[in-house]
Amino acid sequence: MSDEIPPDPGSPRARFGAEMRRLREAAQLSQAAVGRRLGCTQTQVSRLESAARTPSKSDAERLDILFGSDGSTYFVDMRQHIVARHGGPVWFMSWTKEIEPFALVMRSWDPLLIPGLLQTESYAHQVLSQEPRMTPQQVDERVQARMQRRQLLDEDDSPMFLSLIDMGVLRRPVGSAEVMREQLGYLLEVTQRPNISIQLVDQRCLMGLLGAFMIAELPNGQPDTIHIDSPADGQISADPKVVSSIWSRYEAIRRWAYPDHMSLKMIEEVRQEWI
Repeated sequence: MSDEIPPDPGSPRARFGAEMRRLREAAQLSQAAVGRRLGCTQTQVSRLESAARTPSKSDAERLDILFGSDGSTYFVDMRQHIVARHGGPVWFMSWTKEIEPFALVMRSWDPLLIPGLLQTESYAHQVLSQEPRMTPQQVDERVQARMQRRQLLDEDDSPMFLSLIDMGVLRRPVGSAEVMREQLGYLLEVTQRPNISIQLVDQRCLMGLLGAFMIAELPNGQPDTIHIDSPADGQISADPKVVSSIWSRYEAIRRWAYPDHMSLKMIEEVRQEWI
C-alpha cells in the first residue's frame, strides 16, 4: 500500500522519477516510447516518474542503457538508495550522494561545531571518537569518509558554500590546542576560495540554538532540500513547508552574523589564543 503514496519530494524515489522525466524530455521521448523500451506500459512509466511506483532492478538497468553511456549505473545506484534498509547512515548517504554533488549553493548553520565540510582530519577524529560505541576502526572509516566528502569543495564546479558558525565554536576545545590552531587556520585558508564564505554569528542569537541544518539549492527547477541534524537521526526533506521554515530560521540567524572580513579577523584572533 505504501508504494501507492507519493513520498516526500526530496526522497530517493522522487528523485529517481524526476531524473527519469528530465532525461526522457531531453531526449524528446514520450512516456509510451520509454515504456516500450522498458517493457512496460505508459501508465507504469507515468507512475515511476511521479514516484507512485518503486522501480525494479530491471527498470533501473534498462534506463541506464537508454539514457546512460560507457556502462553508467546512474539509475541502478539511485535505486539502491530507494531499497536500502532505513537506519544507520542510510539517511545521510542520501544527502551526500544525491544532494550535495548536484547542489548549486549550500547554506549551513552550526551552533556547536565546525561544519563537517570544513573540518580538518584531526578535528574530525576528535569529534567522531566521542561517539558512543564507536570502535577505532569505525572512527577511522568515518573520518576518511568525511575527508572524501570535503573534496566536493575542491572541484572545478564546486557549489557555493555559505557557512554560518556560532562564535562560541571557536573556543570550544576539541582535542588539543594544536588541533584547534590547525582547524582555525584551515578556516582562514579555505575562505580564500571564491566559492566559500564563513560568517560568525553573535552568541546572543538564541533562535539558532535548536540545532544545525543545511539548505541545498538544486539545478533544473528542483526544489530546495534541507538537512536537519538530530542526536539519533537526520531529517532530509524538500517539503515546501519544512523548507520555508528552515529558510526563515536561516535568515533570522544571518541577521546576527558579522561580515566576512570581520569574521576572518575574529577567527585569526581566537587562533592566536590557542597556545
